[in-house]
Amino acid sequence: MDDDIKTSAEAMEASAIPRCREVHADPERGQGGGDITEGIDLQPVGDKSPAQWAYERLILYIQNFEKTLDNEHEVAMGFAGDTTGVIRIEGMGYFDPDIVTFYGSDPAGAKTQLVQHVTQLSVMLRALPVEVEKAEPARIGFRLAAGLKNG
Repeated sequence: MDDDIKTSAEAMEASAIPRCREVHADPERGQGGGDITEGIDLQPVGDKSPAQWAYERLILYIQNFEKTLDNEHEVAMGFAGDTTGVIRIEGMGYFDPDIVTFYGSDPAGAKTQLVQHVTQLSVMLRALPVEVEKAEPARIGFRLAAGLKNG
């Protein structure tokens, strides 16, 4: 039990700060664990549109997933309940108040963009082999997270 006494302002602030918790059966196979928001300057939830909030959390999940990948793989997305298939993630964005968009390419290499309402968002992160012509895997999660750090 927390014996610290908090002011009303501290309690209100704590309830508005984004939190994340994960537990894995095998800690060695987990997605990194700990606080995936560490080092990211996140605004209180109430100050964000649903699109911005979904976008920022997806970035954190993508970056955390990439931490578990070797140099032979990079992140891609599959969309549950959809026939879209899998796209290699090459970019991501949002359009306030409620649209998230994903840019990339499909397994055949065709340029792809998926525009999705936040209420329909259901994403599966997947590891795909690095494309042969690339020297090293693309790590989009780290580039996207850098954008969160810079505001």
